[in-house]
Amino acid sequence: MIRIKRSLAISALAAVPLAWLAAPSAQAQSADMTFFVTSSGPGKGADLGGLEGADAQCQKLAQASGAGAKTWRAYLSTQAADGKPAVNARDRIGKGPWQNAKGAVIAKDVAELHGPANNLTKQTALSEKAEVINGSGDTPNRHDILTGTQPDGTAFASGDDKTCKNWTSSTQGTAVVGHADRKGLRDDEPSKSWNSSHPSRGPDGGCSQADLRSTGGDGLLYCFAAN
Repeated sequence: MIRIKRSLAISALAAVPLAWLAAPSAQAQSADMTFFVTSSGPGKGADLGGLEGADAQCQKLAQASGAGAKTWRAYLSTQAADGKPAVNARDRIGKGPWQNAKGAVIAKDVAELHGPANNLTKQTALSEKAEVINGSGDTPNRHDILTGTQPDGTAFASGDDKTCKNWTSSTQGTAVVGHADRKGLRDDEPSKSWNSSHPSRGPDGGCSQADLRSTGGDGLLYCFAAN
């Protein structure tokens, strides 16, 4: 009996160094991440607390995954309003390159990100946890990602609200979204656009959490390391 207990103890001790060796590799991979799709939103629909609140959501999730040392920015545009100029999503995210939690490069720079050669797909648009985001055909579908952005990464002109009051309202306006899985109802490029597929819509108008979920979303964001 004593020999059996000693054998078990030795086996347990022998296994510990292997776990120690494996852990740093996973942590290092997360630390190198410079792009992810949020695994969750703030839960208030498109009311993100403005750009600052959206950036804070990116930073919080990055911190939890081990990549909090970087400066994270949400890929969102705002429209000119109340005497303030528009903000372009493409100008907020740094210069690149950007890679996901598993090391796959999404794009080497801003031009490639907004061109046909980017590598943003359902398999590469991973969350900060290195998980695939549910897309078209999955239950629930969560492929709608808030952007408020035109295909080239610039803001829409003032007038029709396409950013839910610049990400401060869950009751007014609509929000343009992109599709993280590059799939849509039609087999054409607009529906497959990663950053500018269609405006949100729903029984409350388009900005509530229920509205976002009704069209295949969950208030998720694209996050990029800007430094």
